[in-house]
Amino acid sequence: MVPPSEAGGKSKEGQATATEMLTRSLTAKDEEAKGFQDKYLRLAADFENYKRLSLREQRDASLFANERIIKDILPILDNLERAVRFAKENPDGNGLMQGVELTVKQFTETLSKFGVTSVVSIGEPFDPACHQAVTKLESNTAPDNTVVEEYQKGYRLHDRILRAAMVAVAAPRSASTDGEPTTEAPGS
Repeated sequence: MVPPSEAGGKSKEGQATATEMLTRSLTAKDEEAKGFQDKYLRLAADFENYKRLSLREQRDASLFANERIIKDILPILDNLERAVRFAKENPDGNGLMQGVELTVKQFTETLSKFGVTSVVSIGEPFDPACHQAVTKLESNTAPDNTVVEEYQKGYRLHDRILRAAMVAVAAPRSASTDGEPTTEAPGS
């Protein structure tokens, strides 16, 4: 049998070693936790920076989204200004009409580069998706509900209507009027 003083000594030694081991283990885990916390804080800071950068890029994209089209439209504005200057310098205006026609052509070509096309209206059946009827005109020659006159062109951006064409739609000639246009919209 082991005397009580020796038994207690070994167990105190064993407890001290176990305590040391637990302390070292706790210290190691504490260091590991600090490392993970540092990683987390760096990751959180990186994410905040990313969010800030992303919001700034989104704002800039929104502010400058039209930059390309505006750069392409500026030469058209230059040509219109030249036409106005020419008209003031030459009151007879012989070349003014040609200049304006060329500018309209250039403007149309620039718009088509960006997917903008005009809505075909005259002679087409009335389509409320791309036409806005502002009046009916009596006609013996055009079929009923056919566009016979265009007051303002309509435009599409790819396959979406930007602006409906303002048109007059053919209506059958009634016996009571003498060719006077009526002002009711189709379907009224």
